[in-house]
Amino acid sequence: MASKVYFTDMSVSPEMGLLKKLELLLKKVELEKIVEPDHLVAVKLHFGEYGNLSFIRPQYVRIVVDYIKRHGGKPFLTDANTLYKGHRSNAVDHLMNAYLNGFTPEVVGAPVIIADGLRGSDEVEIPIDGEYIKEAKVGSAVALADAIVALTHFKGHEQTGFGGTLKNLGMGAASRVGKLEQHSDSKPYVQEENCVACRMCERHCPTSAITVDRVAKIDYEKCIGCGECIAMCIYGAMSPRWDSSAELLSKKIAEYTLATLKGKKAVFVSFLTHISPDCDCWHINKPPVVSDIGIAASTDPVALDQACIDLVLKRAGKDPFLEVHPTVDWRIQLEHAERIGLGNRSYELVEVACNL
Repeated sequence: MASKVYFTDMSVSPEMGLLKKLELLLKKVELEKIVEPDHLVAVKLHFGEYGNLSFIRPQYVRIVVDYIKRHGGKPFLTDANTLYKGHRSNAVDHLMNAYLNGFTPEVVGAPVIIADGLRGSDEVEIPIDGEYIKEAKVGSAVALADAIVALTHFKGHEQTGFGGTLKNLGMGAASRVGKLEQHSDSKPYVQEENCVACRMCERHCPTSAITVDRVAKIDYEKCIGCGECIAMCIYGAMSPRWDSSAELLSKKIAEYTLATLKGKKAVFVSFLTHISPDCDCWHINKPPVVSDIGIAASTDPVALDQACIDLVLKRAGKDPFLEVHPTVDWRIQLEHAERIGLGNRSYELVEVACNL
């Protein structure tokens, strides 16, 4: 049976602006049904790497926050720390980055909580016994929330073809160790030129696989590939090997999404605006591959991602994601997500009449 995806375009009138149209979408997907009094609701989004300006506007987020509050929920905004070195690789920098991009309590009406804690190691292991992932490492703030509202900036992605709801939840909610598990099939290595022999990695290695003299050394007979050293190193000396194939990465993301949503009520909203060719993790954003399309929402994350892809292809008259990333097949992620029971690629697109 086809899942419903509700959609509104970018047209507005003096009586009906985009913020009001978003609120109507939230009513269509019955957001209130996943919110119970005093329940903690994780509003999962990407705060945008500083310098990138294509992320979701905080004013949209405020509409969602206020909707949750009106129905008795306690919303908080959240994202997990990055695996790479940047403005979001620890909670202090991540929070400051969110504030600089406008995600302050005064603007959005809710606090920001970094899902996997100070250094990216605050996680909950969620068993799913997937084809590739057996126990997913999900940031605690997301794993322990009562419900999830995923707000996604739909865009291209250099490793998975597109970045939609599945990537927002699968990769975005994973702890740093979880991100390592998805990106890499091997163990970390030491970039010796960056090592200052501070011994943080040595002290926090759970298997005593690291020793430090002039620089850190890893005993791969003892190393279990947990990524704790990457989380602890602030100098970029401990590095993941980015050696997971695009196909395998896409499938792991789908399985991590399954873990993130396990036992959770959830609603998903995607913004088809400023549709950049690459991820919002970049500190810049390239020109959009297609003009702004609108906002879509569903209770089925797979149907939503498929609908967003189709809307982009229809608007562009071609596949702009394949054009900019010709070696990446975005269909793999959706096919695997459907196979493991995350949702349905068949959908009915319901255009929301906003009486413009």
